[in-house]
Amino acid sequence: MARRSTKTPPPEDFEEKILDIDVVDEMQGSFLEYAYSVIYSRALPDARDGMKPVHRRIVYQMNEMGLRRDRGYVKCARVVGEVMGKLHPHGDASIYDALVRMAQPFSMRLPLVDGHGNFGSLGNDDPPAAMRYTECRMADATTLMTESIDEDTVDFSPNYDGQENEPGVLPAAYPNLLVNGATGIAVGMATNMPPHNLGEVIAAARHLIKHPGADLETLMRFVPGPDLPTGGRIVGLTGIRDAYASGRGTFKIRATVSVEDVTPRRKGLVVTELPFTVGPEKVTAKIKDLVSAKKLQGIADVKDLTDRSHGLRLVIEVKNGFVPEAVLEQLFKLTPMEESFGINNVALVDGQPLTMGLKELLEVYLDHRFEVVRRRSEFRRTKRRNRLHLVEGLLVALLDIDEVIRLIRSSDNSSQAKERLIEHFSLSEVQTQYILDTPLRRLTRFDKIELESERDRLNGEIEELTAILDSDSELRKIVSTELAAVAKQFGTDRRTVLMESAGAPVAAVSLEVADDPCRVLISSTGLLARTANGQPFSEDSGKRAKHDVVMSAVPATARGDVGVVTSSGRLLRIAVIDLPKLPDTASVPNLAGGAQISEFITLEDGESVVCLTTLDESSPGLAIGTEQGIVKRVVPDYPANKDELEVIGLKDGDRVVGAAELRTGEEDLVFITDDAQLLRYPAGQVRPQGRPAGGMAGVKLAVGAKVISFTVVDPAVDAVVFTVAGSHGTLDDSAQTAKLTPFDQYPRKGRATGGVRCQRFLKGEDLLVLAWAGPAPARAASANGTAVEQLPEHDPRRDGSGIPLLTPVAALAGPAS
Repeated sequence: MARRSTKTPPPEDFEEKILDIDVVDEMQGSFLEYAYSVIYSRALPDARDGMKPVHRRIVYQMNEMGLRRDRGYVKCARVVGEVMGKLHPHGDASIYDALVRMAQPFSMRLPLVDGHGNFGSLGNDDPPAAMRYTECRMADATTLMTESIDEDTVDFSPNYDGQENEPGVLPAAYPNLLVNGATGIAVGMATNMPPHNLGEVIAAARHLIKHPGADLETLMRFVPGPDLPTGGRIVGLTGIRDAYASGRGTFKIRATVSVEDVTPRRKGLVVTELPFTVGPEKVTAKIKDLVSAKKLQGIADVKDLTDRSHGLRLVIEVKNGFVPEAVLEQLFKLTPMEESFGINNVALVDGQPLTMGLKELLEVYLDHRFEVVRRRSEFRRTKRRNRLHLVEGLLVALLDIDEVIRLIRSSDNSSQAKERLIEHFSLSEVQTQYILDTPLRRLTRFDKIELESERDRLNGEIEELTAILDSDSELRKIVSTELAAVAKQFGTDRRTVLMESAGAPVAAVSLEVADDPCRVLISSTGLLARTANGQPFSEDSGKRAKHDVVMSAVPATARGDVGVVTSSGRLLRIAVIDLPKLPDTASVPNLAGGAQISEFITLEDGESVVCLTTLDESSPGLAIGTEQGIVKRVVPDYPANKDELEVIGLKDGDRVVGAAELRTGEEDLVFITDDAQLLRYPAGQVRPQGRPAGGMAGVKLAVGAKVISFTVVDPAVDAVVFTVAGSHGTLDDSAQTAKLTPFDQYPRKGRATGGVRCQRFLKGEDLLVLAWAGPAPARAASANGTAVEQLPEHDPRRDGSGIPLLTPVAALAGPAS
């Protein structure tokens, strides 16, 4: 079965015409039309009000809806719907995106929309909520963009369907294009203009009003550079000058960063301002990618602490051993913390895209503003003249009101009354109609006074407006005065810092901290620190401070390690670079800037730190003494891959009471027991043993006695023995007696012997509570670390009794060096 054709035949008089068009010509023509449409109707801002059509339509429609600051918020979806339905023949997404940007304080230097809800975050890390959730109204400054728009100040044209009218430009009471900047990509051209400070731009505009021939140098005294909503630092002003001169230029924006102590042991880079359009999540992600790819060194952690209360705060922790300033230079080089901004001042002037410098932009705006004020003044004068005409006619009628009433009453109709009034009083048709429409209650003596007063006022206003229209200087004065009022109301301080250059780069500074010599110290209260250099502290007699009794000090380097020997016989490794660095001091050390040892190592219950030691395997080793009289020399074997080592195998109930690193191997080992016995013998009498060994007999103890002090003393130096006697149960009492005796008063004995008496007990004393032997001068501290100044004089008797102390002593030590 054949299919029936559905094609409609052409009419009999149809004449087929086919035009042969070159496809190249057709494509060129169509593309040019499309390009012009994009340039003029979508992508580029007008140089007069600084707005693209979508922004202008949003502001105008919000003004028509009455969404001013004295009104409540309305849903953004309602505004978008009104704009799309009446003025903007495009999708709702583009309208809402434009509205959102006008509400973002980090995108606009002077926001045009007062938003309520989530309008996104810096860098679009957090996108805005849907328009059905957010609300908006006009910002205070937006009313200035539409001010006097109903006074014939701008031209209107039909909308896309001819049912509505829309303004071709807004009156714009301030230079919005320079203040808020603009971004747009058209066909074959683009614009990218940074925001500026309102007060600075208006100051330049007012100067140009007064001095039309001002050069760029003069204008840049008022506008030295962009002022970005997010602050930051602009580095290099050459590109800005080029942009202000020719309309094109490039400058760099850097984040605002400070070096702070983010933890007790670590410094960090705290970012409080980022480059324009860069968000913290973008920076954080880039840093983490670079660190994982091992292209960025020295970063320990990145924390985004940004909140609504404190604003942007991005904390970048720097690893110990790296110079923060050098790390910052790496961040500027490799991350969005430094961005380039290319200025391209392209805007529409009389419908044509032009690239303009600072002066040209100001001149175009001022010409527009002059025209707005001129048209406004003409509109107001015409309106006042029309009103004056009516008032004068009403005053003429009031002079002979009885005749007016008679003429009206004797007329057959209103048309005859109008003609008779015009003929009798020489009135115009408009005046006559106004008299006929005026209620009789207004035709009183009081109303006559009011009308005369209104007539005089209107005459004065007309004279003022005429003076403005007839005098160019008056017109300029009005525009300048109005701009000054805007600057006073909405002007703010500059946020962006302008820098001629970035300064000398930190190329001369190594990224990592130099492995300089230093000394590691631990105080009587457990404070740990390192010095700024490797020189020992001087022994100048000066006022001593809290925590200046250093219990142990060892030489080290800034990037090296030291060991901590504990009472449990453990040796724990600590990186020197992690320790807080003390400033150079002029006299005795002060560890008030140190950190507690518990921040670096974890001690078990009842475990305490005995001493510090280097991890130098070329040294004679470590000497250790225990409470039960065991002595040991440890073979210096410290594997670099282990952070915890056992240096002595202790018996049950035993503990390490003292340890020290041997320097030459010729030192003496000194035991002091709580029953006031001192044993001294050469270190050579003790055979070195491996780390797990349990040591050998060091001192012979009496029944019930225990060792309270074990030290290493170089017999070639001036040394002393410091003992403090007390009694059981009164260790913290002030009833203490102390004795200082020259070390050479005590003879050498053999290892594992009982030694000699070092202090005779007085009545009520039965043991030594503290003892120490080492290089002079001796030092003492109370339980809270405060230095005890009043110490006894040297007593040459090795078994003499002590002298009462005024302040209880809790720790004994020698000089820090």
